[in-house]
Amino acid sequence: MAPLLERQSAGRLTLGDPQGSIWRGSGFIGAAPSGLDPVTPLLPGRFSWRLSPLALIGVVDATLSNPDALSESVQITGSWSQWQISPAAITMPAQRLVALGAPLNTVVPTGTMRLSWSVLQLARQGPRIDLTGSMQLDLTDIASKLSPIKPLGAYQMRMDWQGQQASLQLSSPRGPLLLSGSGKLENGRLRFSGRAQAAPGEEERLANLLNLLGQRRREGDTNFIALEFN
Repeated sequence: MAPLLERQSAGRLTLGDPQGSIWRGSGFIGAAPSGLDPVTPLLPGRFSWRLSPLALIGVVDATLSNPDALSESVQITGSWSQWQISPAAITMPAQRLVALGAPLNTVVPTGTMRLSWSVLQLARQGPRIDLTGSMQLDLTDIASKLSPIKPLGAYQMRMDWQGQQASLQLSSPRGPLLLSGSGKLENGRLRFSGRAQAAPGEEERLANLLNLLGQRRREGDTNFIALEFN
């Protein structure tokens, strides 16, 4: 199962300290190790799974639980080629992202991350897995060691998946650092166009940080930093 998770996450994640069997067991989700480095836990707690023996005849009925990270147990039903995942949310401290390496180990983010989703439909198409459904990532009280201003703000990213691509919409419920934009994630490639700017009255405090993010631009009476990823 660990090699499968590594393959589906492009080598970023793995299953650490697995115990039990394919039918009933547990393990933690960690950042995939490089070389001889040990697996570093990425999400809080251990994930426990239960898979019905009906899988032997092609009927998938599984439950995934982790009271430290999941809002509720996740039900996975379907066949070996199509699955339905029940709605839930997963919460983790942002600082655990440091385990994923650069550039996050330089930014050293702090705050809370919460990823929630509606009913998700997955379908296997040859070697790939298509995903249909909506997700929302909420980042609360986000800060970084690169800035003395804490927190920098709260941010929300909505992702609407259709197959191998997702449309992205970023917004900031509150500042002082406001981020916004939209884009697309397709076959693992990100295309995004957005802006970073200071909330009214916060321009002087954020001047140095904004200069680190990129070149300043002006639109009417508003100064902002263009965020472009292609």
